[in-house]
Amino acid sequence: MTEERLSLGRWGEEAAARYLRKQGMKILERNMRTPVGEIDIIARQGKTLVFVEVKTRRSLAFGSPLEAVGQFKQRQIRRTAQWYLGQGKGRGLQPRFDVVAVHAIGDRAEIEHIVNAFGE
Repeated sequence: MTEERLSLGRWGEEAAARYLRKQGMKILERNMRTPVGEIDIIARQGKTLVFVEVKTRRSLAFGSPLEAVGQFKQRQIRRTAQWYLGQGKGRGLQPRFDVVAVHAIGDRAEIEHIVNAFGE
C-alpha cells in the first residue's frame, strides 16, 4: 500500500473518530489487530459495543466507500469481533457493526454513517 493511501486512510479514520465522538460514542480502541483480522474503531454507545469499519475515498472512480465492504470483508470483521468478545472484552454490551464512509473533498471530510450496516 502506498504512503499516500496509508496517509489518506489515517486521515479518514481520524475524521470518523471525531464524528463518532460528536455522536456521543466513546472510542475504546483504534486499529485493533488480532490474529484473525483488524477492526478500525471499536466504540461504546450506551449499552452497545460498536465495531466500525472506516472507508475513505477521494473519488468514486472505484465505487463508493460503502461498496468496498462486501460479504468477504463483513465476514472478516465479524470473525475479528468474535475474537475480541472471546477475550472477555465488551461483556454485557450488545454488539453492532457500523460503516463510516469518508469522502475527502479537498481538506474537508464528508461523512456517511451506516448504523447496523450488516443488517443484523
